[in-house]
Amino acid sequence: MALLLVRLYGDPMLRRRAEPVRAVTPEIETLLDDMVETMYDSVGIGLAAPQVGISLRLLVLDEGRGVPRAYVNPVIVEQGGEVVGEEGCLSLPGIFADVRRAQWVVVEAQDRAGGPLRQRASGFLARVFQHEIDHLDGILFIDRLDKVTRDRIKRRIKREGFPEHTPAGALAL
Repeated sequence: MALLLVRLYGDPMLRRRAEPVRAVTPEIETLLDDMVETMYDSVGIGLAAPQVGISLRLLVLDEGRGVPRAYVNPVIVEQGGEVVGEEGCLSLPGIFADVRRAQWVVVEAQDRAGGPLRQRASGFLARVFQHEIDHLDGILFIDRLDKVTRDRIKRRIKREGFPEHTPAGALAL
């Protein structure tokens, strides 16, 4: 396995809609393993392929049991409720803001063997799914903020840049 470079805000790859995966090949399986290693090394709990410069509809996440899971071509097919909660992002290190999301989602995808996968998630896991699937569509969490907050964050990034490392204990999606 190998660590991959996490793309930061400003990289055009983060704004592109990712392409569907046609088949789960050995190369895709290796990429998924590398994404898992990169996610954990970066102290993240989710990572989408565009964040590592690959324009494919792939994501990995830790569902809270310390066991990573891969999702190929994930789609939110149902959602409901509404909740506001703090989010961060490996591609925007050190930046956190409250984001309004659905309280629960149902995601359909393929697993790493190419088989069908249907997952219902609520609470924090639902937030992670929405955040990572947004990455597959070229959307960053700051895009979901009001204009004043988003502009303030953009000015801060332009003025200060990003910290070298995410603070200990802070989890980024």
